[in-house]
Amino acid sequence: MNIFLKDIDNDRLVTWDFLIDDINNTSIYNPYCKSADYYNVFKQIILSLLIDEEIILLDSDFTESELINLTGCSDYTEFNKHIEKSKAPNLSDKRELLEKLSNSSKNWKITMFTSGTTGIPKKVSHNFKSIARFVKVSERNEKSIWGFAYNPTHMAGIQVFFQALLNGNSIIRLFGLDTKDIYTEIKNNGITHISATPTFYRLLLPYNETFPSVERITSGGEKFNEKTFKQLNQVFPNAKVTNVYASTEAGTLFASQNDIFSVRPEYESLINIENNELLIHSSLMGSTETNIDEWYNTGDVIEIVSKKPLKFRFVNRKSEMINVGGYKVNPLEVEEAILTLTGINNVRVYSKSNSVLGNIICCEVVANSNQITESSIRALLQSKIQEFKIPRIIRFVDELSTTRTGKLKRN
Repeated sequence: MNIFLKDIDNDRLVTWDFLIDDINNTSIYNPYCKSADYYNVFKQIILSLLIDEEIILLDSDFTESELINLTGCSDYTEFNKHIEKSKAPNLSDKRELLEKLSNSSKNWKITMFTSGTTGIPKKVSHNFKSIARFVKVSERNEKSIWGFAYNPTHMAGIQVFFQALLNGNSIIRLFGLDTKDIYTEIKNNGITHISATPTFYRLLLPYNETFPSVERITSGGEKFNEKTFKQLNQVFPNAKVTNVYASTEAGTLFASQNDIFSVRPEYESLINIENNELLIHSSLMGSTETNIDEWYNTGDVIEIVSKKPLKFRFVNRKSEMINVGGYKVNPLEVEEAILTLTGINNVRVYSKSNSVLGNIICCEVVANSNQITESSIRALLQSKIQEFKIPRIIRFVDELSTTRTGKLKRN
């Protein structure tokens, strides 16, 4: 398959030959990349690797004030510069491009910003080694066709892109499309691999058909529950389902076939756990503007399953715990309880300020059955969680709001 990228949202169908010609004929490079066009983002990343220049990825919907606060400037045209003749790409074919990319300079770096779900986005930079840490290049992977279901300017999207790029694969955009178009793209293009958040997969419910072409499903960015795992196995009957743990600061670190993550033996000395919070050694981190001590606190609360070998289960983000009258409520626990009710596609639990309790628990529910009512949800929760965890306010909605990276909005 000679397709490099198919993006129906931007009316793009780009072949590898077109990409190579376009790169060979490009004489201007701007390290700041701010574009809603996936092809432009991918091309700029490839070009930065070939000429050994830093690339700074900016979300296409960053406002001018956000840009100024994050980078100190808002006009990036002034940073355009001519590519030095000695660095100018002169590629003959796809094979030569992949060889050059695989031998990328150790000086190259890519800078991006965290999603900002727990505060102001932070600037993080990675070198080629840390970005490609989990990329597997092999003959077996050469025929993979990737369903791209992430924002291309954030870590998860970048890592999927590098896995596809270094194997010379085709990329089919799925992120931001409606459910019908996603189904069509998977089926018509014979997509073999999809990587996305659990929210992305749940937004596709209810599933009306199966997709036997898909061989590998990867989920990350949010907690992965058993119900989602079973649903994915039904819809993608030939796929191996993998759950990954990653962050913008550290990249991909752990993977599992369920909700229990296994730590590789060579990484065990680089992982620390204090007060049930996961700490990562600074040697695994990208560079940031803030000083990182020897150990970086991820802010993730975990449950140790085994010490030798080290295995753990993700519980929640510490910052997302809700204080209700002095009691701590994990919104993920409430969401998982609600999702056990047949007929519910998706749910979001969040807090609302209250003058008496400080906060009350609220939730939004996407249901596919008229049998689902507020009373039926409350009746279910009475037998599953404590009273103070049961939402005071339950709203039925057609869809849930997501962040720039495809995760559920928590605030």
